[in-house]
Amino acid sequence: MTKFDFPTFRSKIETSFFNKADTMNEQHFLASYNRRDFLSPLITVDAVLFTYHEEMLKVLVVKRGDHPEKGKWGLPGGFVDEAKDSCLEETVLRKLKEKTGVTPPYIEQLCAVGNSQRDARGWSVTVCYTALIAHQACETHIESVDSVMWLPIEDVAQKTLAFDHNELVDQARERLKQKSLYSIVPGFALPEVFTLPELQHVHEILIGKAIQKKSFRRRIEQADLLIDTGEKRAERGRPASLYRLKEASADYRFIRNLEF
Repeated sequence: MTKFDFPTFRSKIETSFFNKADTMNEQHFLASYNRRDFLSPLITVDAVLFTYHEEMLKVLVVKRGDHPEKGKWGLPGGFVDEAKDSCLEETVLRKLKEKTGVTPPYIEQLCAVGNSQRDARGWSVTVCYTALIAHQACETHIESVDSVMWLPIEDVAQKTLAFDHNELVDQARERLKQKSLYSIVPGFALPEVFTLPELQHVHEILIGKAIQKKSFRRRIEQADLLIDTGEKRAERGRPASLYRLKEASADYRFIRNLEF
């Protein structure tokens, strides 16, 4: 006959009782809790959207039509909509869809910035994302809207953007620079099909240094990240093979950084 373990039995009863009590207390607390009793910061998202066009890295900017900072150029973004967005990524994709007409194939969260000075309307928090997109994927939509344009990255530094958006662009550029050293993510700023020289050049723009052609091609070929379309395009008098990125390319990480 198994000996009755009274201390263990008592412990289980007490644990069950207190768990139930805690649940009831939390349910009561949540039922009476009104979040509007407390001041809350403004919550927005912003996106630093890059593309590669005319052999330059460009950033998408929009002209603000309302106060504060009306008339200034800034990053596409906006407020979280609790009725539409179940998470921050849905918010940024929704706002980019509204501004560009497309959904970027690659996007990642960059940083969160919050303080009482960045927005004249009050204490504000923005969650910033960075994304890459081919220029052709949204060219038609953007050219039809006067308040949206692609601005060369060098020109961004000379322009005073709204809020703290210059700082966000700088952070996004640095993030992409680092990712260019160990990934093929810059390829998402290219058209759907591209040549290896174009892929190398967008890496060089982001890194800010020239890359050895042979070592770069060997690195890409060994990783098996591209699909050869079998088509060619004349490039400086010579036909160049056209490639497209494989779906898994965005998550691939090289063992070693690029060497110069």
